[in-house]
Amino acid sequence: MHSNINMNGVTQKFSLAPPVKRERWAIIGGGMLGMTLAHRLAQCGQEVTLFEAGKNLGGLASAWNLGDISWDRYYHVILMSDAHLRGLLAELGLEQELNWVNTRTGFYTDEKLYSMSNTLEFLRFPPLNLFDKLRLGATIAYAAKVKDWQKLECIPVAEWLTRLSGRRTFEKIWLPLLRAKLGEAYHKASAAFIWAIIARMYAARRTGLKKEMFGYVSGGYARILERFAEVLAGDKVRVETGLAAKKVAPVFDGQISVEFDGGRCELFDQAVLTLPAPVIPRICPQLTASEKRRLENIQYLGIVCASMLLKKPLADYYVTNITDSGLPFTAVIEMTALVNREQFGGKALVYLPKYLAPDDPAFSLSDEEIEAQFVAGLERMYPRFERSDVIAFRVSRARHVFALSTLNYSQNLPRMQTSIPGIHVVNSAHIVNGTLNVNETVQLAERAVTDMMRNRQTQTMSAAEAAY
Repeated sequence: MHSNINMNGVTQKFSLAPPVKRERWAIIGGGMLGMTLAHRLAQCGQEVTLFEAGKNLGGLASAWNLGDISWDRYYHVILMSDAHLRGLLAELGLEQELNWVNTRTGFYTDEKLYSMSNTLEFLRFPPLNLFDKLRLGATIAYAAKVKDWQKLECIPVAEWLTRLSGRRTFEKIWLPLLRAKLGEAYHKASAAFIWAIIARMYAARRTGLKKEMFGYVSGGYARILERFAEVLAGDKVRVETGLAAKKVAPVFDGQISVEFDGGRCELFDQAVLTLPAPVIPRICPQLTASEKRRLENIQYLGIVCASMLLKKPLADYYVTNITDSGLPFTAVIEMTALVNREQFGGKALVYLPKYLAPDDPAFSLSDEEIEAQFVAGLERMYPRFERSDVIAFRVSRARHVFALSTLNYSQNLPRMQTSIPGIHVVNSAHIVNGTLNVNETVQLAERAVTDMMRNRQTQTMSAAEAAY
């Protein structure tokens, strides 16, 4: 099976080889990763069942209602360089519904808001002198050209950025941004973390116009997930929601038992778990001690993210990076700087994220407490903003969002094929040379299915040769 997408004359293609025989596969977790795995496996002729603990498919890409609108629970953007996601959207028949917009970027530093959307504005940026700016620009340009990301896994991110950009630039720009994304866990992160972010943004500028062009599908991920569910139905994928897996274990005749809360149990030939790494040892108690240790040692960061529907925009920057300490959120994402306000009934949609360790006390704060803190933070940043501008305010929480790219991360990562025949682990922790986004998720799913099908072919042939 082949899939193609033409991007500025470059054709992206992947090919999935079918296995020798049709098998029953269970996919545990119905986010974009699980949905893509199910889609690709079904295209390889497999009998697939997709299980999701929540009421709806989508996971971190799911949508919800905010006031009188429906949009993404968390903020998402599509880049021109997102070849795997764009290829999937083309398959879903949604490529023609993509909208591309030239967006602007803001920086809030020293209690002032600056635009950093072009070279001239960068050169005028007051917090850094000309020499600092040249070193910062050189750092970004150098990082964008680095190919051997594995070497960067051996270098602490703070050490690498300080060496390239200088201490003043690191403390004024890089350190606040690292703390905003990673908190104090930045001490544990490797240089591969920041490299992956820079590489993705530079790839977007290399693809097509040399501008910061971001995209979205009309209707947001609600539209994408709705269409994806229709395609899965056409693939003959059985979808079961509201079922949380309790235990996955091998049983007789090499089959895999999947037990759910409430006692329901089903048998499969293969099972793929897309759940966060620390959760898996509890569900798969028969993994080896080494596998359990590797899974439990993967460090995740979570998020508390507020969605706000406002009467008017704040500053018309898609993203405003915050380098000042003391604010309760780590960035301001103005979705209506990207998405036409007609999609929101003329209102403005804003996201306020705060990245945290999974055990951070902030996860226990009530929605009312978070709203009071976040609204006060906006009043500090935007003098024209008033509490009466807020039409709707909702808070979403997720304790396991992305794995921290620690030193020597890829060397310590558990294999997707576990020691238990028929049980596979494929989750966002396996994104080793990128950042967590939907394009990387789709790419991971396609790579995993290709590897699993190849392994099944090899195992089937070996068994046949042994029998002969």
